[in-house]
Amino acid sequence: MVKTHINTKNAKNIMPDELILKHVLKNAIQYGKANPKAILGSILGEQPELRPKAKELLPQVEETCQLIETWSENQKVNKIRRIWPDAFVKKEKIQSSTLKELKNIKETIIVRIAPNPNGPATMGSARGIIINAEYAKRHKGTFIMRFDDTDPATKAPVKDAYQWYQEDAEWLGCKPDQVVIVSEHLPQYYKYAEQLIKAGHCYVCFCSAGEFKALKDQAKPCPHRDSKPTKNMEDWEKMLDGTYKEGEAVLRVKTNIQHPDPALRDWVAFRILEAKHPHVGKKYRVWPMLDFEGAIEDHLQNMTHIIRGKDLTDSTHRQKFLYDYLGWEYPTTSYWGRVAMHGFGKISTSKISEGIKNGEYTGWDDPRLPTIRALKRRGFQPKAIRDFWLSLGLTEKDISASMKNLEAFNKKIIEKGNRYYFVPEPIEITVKNIPPTRLALKRHPDNPKAGVKRYEFEGEQKFLIPKKDVSNSFRLKDAFNIKKQGENYVYDGKELKPNPKIQWVTDSINVKIMMPDANTLEGKAEKYLEETKIDEIIQFERFGFVRIDSKQPLTAYYTQA
Repeated sequence: MVKTHINTKNAKNIMPDELILKHVLKNAIQYGKANPKAILGSILGEQPELRPKAKELLPQVEETCQLIETWSENQKVNKIRRIWPDAFVKKEKIQSSTLKELKNIKETIIVRIAPNPNGPATMGSARGIIINAEYAKRHKGTFIMRFDDTDPATKAPVKDAYQWYQEDAEWLGCKPDQVVIVSEHLPQYYKYAEQLIKAGHCYVCFCSAGEFKALKDQAKPCPHRDSKPTKNMEDWEKMLDGTYKEGEAVLRVKTNIQHPDPALRDWVAFRILEAKHPHVGKKYRVWPMLDFEGAIEDHLQNMTHIIRGKDLTDSTHRQKFLYDYLGWEYPTTSYWGRVAMHGFGKISTSKISEGIKNGEYTGWDDPRLPTIRALKRRGFQPKAIRDFWLSLGLTEKDISASMKNLEAFNKKIIEKGNRYYFVPEPIEITVKNIPPTRLALKRHPDNPKAGVKRYEFEGEQKFLIPKKDVSNSFRLKDAFNIKKQGENYVYDGKELKPNPKIQWVTDSINVKIMMPDANTLEGKAEKYLEETKIDEIIQFERFGFVRIDSKQPLTAYYTQA
């Protein structure tokens, strides 16, 4: 007769729980009949340290192959789903890449990021932070964080966001060498505006947005385009002193009204905005557009290289008009393409801010959000985020990525976290007839220094187990088998059987887990969890990695599987 269990007598210090069984099942399901030698190869590939014991392992593999030949296909599939849920999940390959060398490198470089501080950094803006900081580090250059906060109305800056952005960059390992707040520099922009007006390169336009668009689309000039510099200076002064109200006048840069690209035809350099600014209050009422302010600021900061998204290509072309008029040399410019990040929906910073105000989100670190603060609270590591963006390199090609890619980088770092048992939706069972049993469970399978969790049982013992895992016969993970007998359960031996293996706890504590969808999952965990520290990343076995967020009550944020 074929044996109904796997003999582990000779497997002491050789066979980790379920290692053989899971590989036998996968091979049998894939190929119809299990191949012991191929299975042994798979086992040794997962745990190379077992290679010296290969000859002792092979008979156990063959015995397990005989065992599962007696099972139906449904039994095999159901079993592997329990003990190895992702056995047939195709792993996403992470394309490794290195940042290409920049052109026109001389002695050193100066690079920058230019966020609008209307919220903290997001996963998308982290790309600019990381890539620019990496180039500055590589060339011993200067990395500048410049806050382009010149829109107090439509995309109003948030007072705290200036600090948030700096904190996020520093957490990512990309602390800027210099921080610039452009709303403090408006007098300089006014000076260059007046220089351009006097030279005939800018004019004050009184057309409405709709009127100018109609003319621009027909490549026809605005009726104010040929006003003399003296008249434009008078009108400019009236913009500044409050004579003209918001929406009545703008200052335009004179380009080529018949330029093939309508977006480059006589673009707006300044407009009137009466809104109060969170950093400089109501000190100014005429505000530069980003293309004007950015062009001047890049020159004032001696920027050598501009590295940004290719969606800003038009900005480069607009700004070059100014550089030509002022006799300046434009910085060397490189672009990256778009990244479609599956796993995060498209959500703007302004939409997030609205959601926080109306209670849809708990804050900027709500686990549903693509902010760096949210990823940090969930347990994603700064090195993982850096490695993710650097792996994509600097290319203008549009790329599709997913949270799985980021999780792969993150798992390499957090998998060193200690292991604990967690039981969601627990129910209590009583197990009788337990012989004297002492367990010393490793906190981490590959780190002896992590220590062990010790348990002692004898006679009768109450256990908490997941409600969904209740059956008539199963194995308490890393402990022993039990089976139903009347209203209770009884001890059923230590040997490995084709039984479900489930989590359990005895002395327990309450745990709340904040899931990525912002729902809370409650359950029980080992009292050993009390020894963990805030921000520690641990793994709840067969559940996933979590970050300890608070201790009283013990709350964790789900990181990843």
